[in-house]
Amino acid sequence: MVVPVILVHGGAGNISDENICEMVKGIKCAVIKGYEVLSNGGNCVDAAQACVEVMEADPAFNAGRGAVLNSFGEVELDAIIMEGKTLNFGSVGAVKNILHPVALARKVMEKSRACMLVGEGAAQFAKDEGFTSTPTYDLVTESSIISYEKFSCNPECADTEFELVCFISKAHFKELCGAGVGTVGAVVLDACGNIASATSTGGTLGKPPGRLGDTPIPGGGCYAQDDVGAVSATGRGESIMRVCLSYRILNLMKQGMSAQKATEEALCYMQSTVGDAAGAITLSNCGDIGIAFCTKRMAWGFKKGKGPIHAGVEMPDHS
Repeated sequence: MVVPVILVHGGAGNISDENICEMVKGIKCAVIKGYEVLSNGGNCVDAAQACVEVMEADPAFNAGRGAVLNSFGEVELDAIIMEGKTLNFGSVGAVKNILHPVALARKVMEKSRACMLVGEGAAQFAKDEGFTSTPTYDLVTESSIISYEKFSCNPECADTEFELVCFISKAHFKELCGAGVGTVGAVVLDACGNIASATSTGGTLGKPPGRLGDTPIPGGGCYAQDDVGAVSATGRGESIMRVCLSYRILNLMKQGMSAQKATEEALCYMQSTVGDAAGAITLSNCGDIGIAFCTKRMAWGFKKGKGPIHAGVEMPDHS
């Protein structure tokens, strides 16, 4: 029997000191839930979904409840889930009024002829599958409103091309994103040796309506392959897609790198080629863990078998 491993992240970025406690608490809750699912007979896909759903429901994270608002002041959500055994995946993009887009992504994987559904098509599919519509007011938090109001008052917003993120300067972006950037995710290895990955996000503050980032793109914000491992990424979506970050990490592992080294190398490549920062969590099919980021902080947590939960926002000690 393989020792099960749960590894999650709550987004990489400029996490402020005052937000650390709530984020770490939420991370631990996600890990606990994922382990409970495995302990009760669930598989890696079940556990990855459960981990992400905990964070989608937690307003401390930019996913589901608590997601940032787009330039129209709306919540649009993206999510993906992928099974490493079959390479099957389901993803959704720009969905509204759904608390758990990762659950909808799984329905796409299991029930739809398509792999990815966005916008109105995703909304109709959710309705057909019996998903409850969550009122917008139940997804929007005081923090997301405050950030949106600051964004709306920024004079750079009006006539600037799409640059770093949502029409705002790099300096102002860091100021507004004190609660972290972009994404939540989980990678899980179960006792059968199967592996899965799931990622969910509210995207970037002030993004154009209909904008999709890396999250719903396999090989970008998520990838899982049983004979190698699984990855969930977080950061600037446009740049993550340009370097196919998640797939790049697994490809480096195929060449013999450890999960940690491959994650670090891929992030260095991204920085050197497109100049943006990101983070990722990686899990090998042997249970080796990789946690790396080139942002100020990234919320992360993991549990191996019956061992303790480790969690934090600073770079873990790999010595």
